[in-house]
Order: sequence, then structure tokens, then C-alpha cells
Amino acid sequence: MARKRTPAFNPQTFLSKVGSGKTSLTPPKKQVLYSQGDAADAVFYIQRGKIKLSVVSQQGREAVIAILEQGSFFGESCLAGLTVRTATATALEDASLVRIDKDAMLHVLHKEPAFAELFMSYLLAHSIRIQEDLVDQLFNSSEKRLARILLLLAHFGKEGKPEPVVAKVSQEMLAEMIGTTRSRVSFFMNKFRKLGFIEYNGGLHVHSSLLNIVLHD
Repeated sequence: MARKRTPAFNPQTFLSKVGSGKTSLTPPKKQVLYSQGDAADAVFYIQRGKIKLSVVSQQGREAVIAILEQGSFFGESCLAGLTVRTATATALEDASLVRIDKDAMLHVLHKEPAFAELFMSYLLAHSIRIQEDLVDQLFNSSEKRLARILLLLAHFGKEGKPEPVVAKVSQEMLAEMIGTTRSRVSFFMNKFRKLGFIEYNGGLHVHSSLLNIVLHD
């Protein structure tokens, strides 16, 4: 007899059980959810849209550290005792979010073991991604870093069909994500296009052949 498949766990089912500490938000494109240095007092869950996390150095240089999509949490560092935001969160497009106060989030994590397990899995995956990003930044060329970011944005390596990279991710933003200049990004993007690794057709499309850049020594 075939084993019955466990249905996919939906975090929104558990978030619906959060009481007065939950707020639904619909920020428009470019709205700042919180800024670097603000009080860290809530966790956010993305129901729709994309959120950019960025940091600014003391010299005023900005770097994009993540672009988060539907199904992602952010702002969770407050649960570990951090009292101020270490990054700025900005809506890249019209979005739908759930804001959960810190105390309410801690309560639901204690109350709902299944949700706590899901959240822990998310945090572990997020930690692994941060380590991979650090290794990429330390040891790979800007060309390889750009290729890797494009593949990640196109969801290669994840379940489901790869999708085009959203055109809203500009070359300036890609430069901030990989730590180089816009002119270098433009140079590499033209190179990738001429080699057939990417194409512009109603948006930026990334082909699996771009892996050749990442894997090439």
C-alpha cells in the first residue's frame, strides 16, 4: 500500500492563530518597513511581493544583502535578543505582509510545535545561505558572483520550474549585491547574453548553461 503523503505545512495557518500581536500590512513599492538602527521589536512574514534588505556602512556605501520573496520571514533577529535593526527593509514591489510582535511570535513558537519546527528549518536554511554568500564573496570573482546571484534569483536548484528574473532587479542593485560596480555588471551581462546564457524577452531569462560560469575554475 502506498504511503499517504503528508500535506505541505502552511505557516499562514499557524500565523492565523496569533492574537492581538499580529498586523496585516500592504506596503507599496519603495516603502521602507524599518531602517537600520530602528528598534527591533517584530518579525515579518511575506505573503506576496519582494523585500530588499540592505545595509549602509559608516562611509555611506550601501550593499544589498538579500532579496526575499513570498514565504520568507525577516526581522527575526529580535528573537535572539538584538534590540536594534542591523539592516533596512524596503518593498521592491507592492507587497502583502504579516507583522508579528516579538512577544506574540515567541508565544506562538512555544504554543505550536509544528510551527516552531518549520521556523527552525527556515532559520537553518537561511544560515546556510549566509555562509554560502560569505564564501562566494571571499573567494569568487565578481563574474562568478553575478552568475550565482542570477541563478538564485531564477530559482535554479529549487523545486518547481525556473522562472525569469524580475526586471525590477536593476544592474545597480545587482552591483550592490555582489560588491562591484554597475559598469562591471553591465560588461558581464553583455558577455552572458552573447554566450547565450541569458536573454531579454519580456524580462530577463536565465538559462541553466549559466552554471558553466559558476563551475568553471
